[in-house]
Amino acid sequence: MNSNPLLELASKLSALRERKEALKEEEKQLNDEIADVEQQLVDMMINEEMQNFTYSGKLFYLNQQVRVSPRAEVKGKVFAWLKDNGYEDLVYETVNSNRFSAFCKELMEENDGELPEDLAGLVNIFEKTAIGLRKAK
Repeated sequence: MNSNPLLELASKLSALRERKEALKEEEKQLNDEIADVEQQLVDMMINEEMQNFTYSGKLFYLNQQVRVSPRAEVKGKVFAWLKDNGYEDLVYETVNSNRFSAFCKELMEENDGELPEDLAGLVNIFEKTAIGLRKAK
């Protein structure tokens, strides 16, 4: 029986993408389980007034983490405060790469496949041909 290399590669690509999705789901479930068990352990250590303990060659310890982020509606004010108080090195201007790519693609479609000259010299353009895959109807 002759095999078709095109169909073999298509089958392999499909299987790899399905496996990747399954692994993402498994990772999500593991992360949820880790968070649950970690919270139980934190609660137990706090109740027992334990800062740390060693078990099976590993040191387990309570680690207080503080995460702070600006509220979306006043982000600009936070950035201004940082700049006004000498902390401008904490502020980064960014552009969402997917939105910027879509914007540039629209500009190119409107301009015979070219970006405006003053922008073209400021960006790198990378094109990649990929395989789209979805369930057939």
